Amino acid sequence: MTAQEIRKLTDEEIMEKIKSSKSELLDLRMQNARGALEKPVKINTLKKDIARMMTILKEREISNQGGNK
Repeated sequence: MTAQEIRKLTDEEIMEKIKSSKSELLDLRMQNARGALEKPVKINTLKKDIARMMTILKEREISNQGGNK
């Protein structure tokens, strides 16, 4: 998921995506531990997507605080 796609979502949608992505990440880690994971690179991709979403949420939070001053 690209930053542009994430920016089009509302804060609530992003939070929901983060929650589902973290759950998926846990499942992938379990599969990797069992040796059943076909594409290990998906773990890194998912971690980066989560970080990207959290960064955009933080940017929005900071911009909202700046407008209140």
